[in-house]
Amino acid sequence: MEPQLVGLILLALAFDFINGFHDSANSIATVVSTRVLTPRTAVIWAAFFNFIAFVFFELHVANTIGKGIVDPKIVDNSVIAATLIGACAWDLLTWYWGLPTSSSHALIGGFIGAALVKVGTHGLVWAGIKKTVLFMILAPFLGMLMGSIIGVAMYWLFRHSSPGKVDHIFRKGQLVSAALYSLGHGGNDAQKTMGIIAVALFSAGKLGDTFYVPTWVVLSCHAAMGFGTLFGGWRIVKTMGQRVAKLRPFDGFSAETGGAATLYLASALGVPVSTTHTITGAIMGVGSLRRMSAVKWDVGGRIVWAWVMTIPASAAISAAFFWIFLYWV
Repeated sequence: MEPQLVGLILLALAFDFINGFHDSANSIATVVSTRVLTPRTAVIWAAFFNFIAFVFFELHVANTIGKGIVDPKIVDNSVIAATLIGACAWDLLTWYWGLPTSSSHALIGGFIGAALVKVGTHGLVWAGIKKTVLFMILAPFLGMLMGSIIGVAMYWLFRHSSPGKVDHIFRKGQLVSAALYSLGHGGNDAQKTMGIIAVALFSAGKLGDTFYVPTWVVLSCHAAMGFGTLFGGWRIVKTMGQRVAKLRPFDGFSAETGGAATLYLASALGVPVSTTHTITGAIMGVGSLRRMSAVKWDVGGRIVWAWVMTIPASAAISAAFFWIFLYWV
């Protein structure tokens, strides 16, 4: 394998590591903020389920990234390098600012930006982009809806139980819901980097005439993401776990379970949905069941603006780097 291709694969795995690092808050913020698990135990728990997600999910999302955003025929090493640099740069900036933005949309934005500079709009696969943008809007609302439905159902089931009993039950339940969410997180997010590596291999002629994702790519992406989760982005954990809404074990269980259900649906449909958008919507939905003022909507508003900026910002960074590669490297 050529050194340049090896370098691209390592860069892609570095993005997967940053993805896990940046998005660890999605999996552990609720279980840490309710003090069901310590931060150290929570990241180990999440990383384990991030890794084993490959056992449970088919590679629909990886195929969407590989073939459904940009035409694989126009992809070369410069496009992939610019895509990954743009996504990594935006992830690190938003981690520093403590904003739970979407690594998925940063990657997609980077891919779009590089492709636009190379060949213009005809290199884009509009059907896949439209589906992704649709779920960019729907994901937080689906998370909010699912979290609210599960929260209402749990309120009704345990309406006659004492607060102490409810707290005891849902402290154990959060171990299950956190595991379910981490599975969904790994099953959706790790596949995005798989798609990037696979399209790099395909464009280099390493996969033959048929696009597919090799097993070693699947395992290495899950491993890189799991290691990233182990290091944890604590700035974002604080935003997600306490600044959006104060959570109890009951709330954490409902939010995680609702968010997991949304991720499983998106993964089955092959949509590279944002796990960040999903869990934030679920937390806001569950928090609003207590009272609307329990949710800090101003914090939510700032998060939404960061979401809106993610695709154009990462696209701009990626486009700039592709231009540099084109004319200066």
